Amino acid sequence: MGVWQTVLQGDAISRSVALLLFAMSVASWVVIFWKSWMLRRAVKDVQLSTAAFWQAAHLDDAQLRLQAFDPRRLVLPLLQAARTIEQAAPQTLAAAGDRSQQLTRVLRDALHLVLHRLQFGQVLLATVGSTAPFVGLLGTVWGIYHALTEIGQDGKFRIEQVSGPVGEALVMTAAGLAVAIPAVLAYNVLGRQVARIEADLEGFARDLRELLAYKESAV
Repeated sequence: MGVWQTVLQGDAISRSVALLLFAMSVASWVVIFWKSWMLRRAVKDVQLSTAAFWQAAHLDDAQLRLQAFDPRRLVLPLLQAARTIEQAAPQTLAAAGDRSQQLTRVLRDALHLVLHRLQFGQVLLATVGSTAPFVGLLGTVWGIYHALTEIGQDGKFRIEQVSGPVGEALVMTAAGLAVAIPAVLAYNVLGRQVARIEADLEGFARDLRELLAYKESAV
């Protein structure tokens, strides 16, 4: 008996478990394909954008370069945040402290927003990877319970009465593992790519802060 026959012959709970596993699998694969494409482009964008920034003659030129080389807006928000200090009202807390402290604050906030976009979908992969086996196990336990109940009502025990229904119920466990394993692998691989981009952006933010703080002290 195939998987679909097993699902169709089950009750509402068995079908709900199968539908939930299917939805989790579809959602995780959509995130895997989308994030793989996005992060691959993001790595190149960050490298090109930072190189273009340091080749600019001045900040206005650098901002124009980033608008061309940073379509996903990973590096540009850091420069824009740093330049907002120039428009900060002098009597507000945003203008409190020396220029280095102000730059640290605005760059940290901008970096957090960028990293939040890069990490989108990681929670879903982690959730699917950790819960899918238990969802499949729930379907298995429920199927075995029904198989044993029917055997008890029949009053006769034969090995073929147990092996068939139990084997069908174990399909849910296999399905749960089939959903969880790709999600866990993708979470680890994509997490390393996010960490690589995060390190590059943190390095750029630190260098940008030092550059702007030095220019301010030199004026």
